[in-house]
This record gives sequence, structure tokens and C-alpha cells, in this order.
Amino acid sequence: MRALLSGYYGKGNGGDEALLATLLQMLPSHVTPVVLSGNPGETSDRYGVESHNRMAFLPVLQALRSCDVFIWGGGSLIQDVTSTISPLYYGGLMGLAQRMGLKTVAWAQGIGPLVRPQTRWLARQNFTGCTQVSVRDRASAALLSDWQVPHILAPDPVWALQAKPLPELADLPTPRIAVTLRNHPQLTPARLANLTQALVSLQKSTQAFILLLPFQKSEDLPIAEAIQPQLKDVSQILCLEDPQILKGVFTGVEMAIGMRLHCLIMAASEGCRCFALSYDPKINRLMEDLAIPGWDLVDIPDDVNLITQTWLEYYNHGQPLSSEKIQSLVNGAFMHRQLLQEVMSY
Repeated sequence: MRALLSGYYGKGNGGDEALLATLLQMLPSHVTPVVLSGNPGETSDRYGVESHNRMAFLPVLQALRSCDVFIWGGGSLIQDVTSTISPLYYGGLMGLAQRMGLKTVAWAQGIGPLVRPQTRWLARQNFTGCTQVSVRDRASAALLSDWQVPHILAPDPVWALQAKPLPELADLPTPRIAVTLRNHPQLTPARLANLTQALVSLQKSTQAFILLLPFQKSEDLPIAEAIQPQLKDVSQILCLEDPQILKGVFTGVEMAIGMRLHCLIMAASEGCRCFALSYDPKINRLMEDLAIPGWDLVDIPDDVNLITQTWLEYYNHGQPLSSEKIQSLVNGAFMHRQLLQEVMSY
């Protein structure tokens, strides 16, 4: 059996690569994965899979014809806030796969926001036509219930991704604080300057070593490079391509300050305290589900001292998730694997 995997792969995004790595980890052994990627050569080399250019129509069509199953492989693929083209691309592929008679799976999806009537209509058609659907948050599940689409709700699959250690980490000072910020219109120069000053103060108060972790080089690395000179000799930028190693970094971290969803999930799953800076409803959903403290970007205080004191209080007195809670989320995430096994067995 061959399965065509479609997602935001091969674009240098650590979270989406983690979803792909987890999906490959969870696929039944008798299934051969075929991955649509923005960088098929890199994807083939990293994961040892057949891969095709996601934007090349003929190879994509040929891949569809060669496969038995089509899978939307995790993430917020169906939303029209950051891109109007994205839901049309993914929705078009799903619709084509359904018309060609493939089994179709919407796997570990976070749906929305959907603000345009046409993308909302297309999304409803896509999900209604799926063989199986799983989602990772309650808001997505509620939307599918409104549409009367059968589904399962389970934690994001990356909770269950197997972490790998980064040997070089042992050479860096402890304790450690990890920081992941991404480019966003609401992360204004003034807000970034305030966060940077607060981070400098936090470092001085805790004597922690700062790990700057870009999850997507194009969006995150320039910000990390802007912050790093303010933290000379007490910080390092780590650009890690392997999502399992990226997750493994957090085993040696006391606290993570993150904008990206999968930064927070990876950190929390490895027993790290998390403080969120939200730019998207998916971050707020995670904050609510796990009682993670944080601010929306627009609500970040203008007072640097207040930012510092909030972080310092949490660093000193905040609690990571209990090992029981983490294990419960990991066990729940394996429901996505069970769904795949059911689809591939008939």
C-alpha cells in the first residue's frame, strides 16, 4: 500500500518537519510513504522516502495515481488568515484524491480560522468526503461537529515524537532558557526591543545560558541574530534540521519562551516550563488546555521591568507539566496512529 503525504514539508519549518517525522513514525510498516515537499531532495535524504515537488502538477498527479491513500499530514493547513492560496491548494489536492477514489485522511488537523465563505465551503466539502478525520484541538472538533463530520480529537502527534539527544548540548553552561521568536507584524520593533531588554535582565538575574532556537530560518533566524549581540558570551543560536534532535534540546532546558506552537509542545513534552507569546488562536488553545502562562503579542506590557518580573517569577516558582500529564498526552497522541492503522487495514 502506498500513501501520499501532503503538508507544509520541505520548507524549513521545524514544527511541520516534526509532524512529518511523527507521521512517518506512526505509519503501519506495510505502507510505503510518498511525500510532497518544497525540497524533495532534502526530504528524500533526511527520511529515506520517495518525494516529489509539491508544486509540480504532473509529478503530483502521477504520485496520486500511484497511491492508494492520500493524507493531509498535520498542522493548520486549512485556514485562510495567513494565506488565501493555502486552503485552495490543499483543498484542491484533497478533492482530486477523493474524485480519483483514494482513501483520504485529514490527520491531526487544526482547522481555521476560516473567514471567507468560499474556503469555508471548500473545507466542509473536503472534510465531509474524508475516509477518516482526526483533529488536535477542541475548536476544530466543535466545527466538525457543527458540520456533522465524524472525527476523533487527540493531542498533537508531536507529543509522541521520539526525541534524540544533541551531544554538543553537554558543552553549554547550565541552567538554560530556550527562546523561539518568529517574524510577525504584531512583533513590532518596539515590542522586540522590550522583549530583548527583558531577556537580558532575566539572564542577569538567573545566570542562565540562553539558547536561541530558530524553528524556521527564514522567519526566525534574523530575529535570533538581532537578539544575540545583546547577550554576548551567555547565548548561542542553534539551527537544527532534525526535528527529533530539536525536541531533544528541551530535555536540558529549564524554561522555554516561545511563539511557535511546536516549540511549546516539544518543550512541555520534555518537562520544561513554558511561557507563550501568542500570534495565532492555535497558541491560545494550547495555553488554555495546558494552563500555560503568556501574552498575546498585542498585550505584551510596555514596561520592561514588568516583563522581566513576570518571567522571573515563573522561572523561580512555575511548574512544568507533571510526568503523569505528559504521559497522558503522549498516550492520547497515539490515537492518531490507531486511526492510520484502521484506514490501512481495509
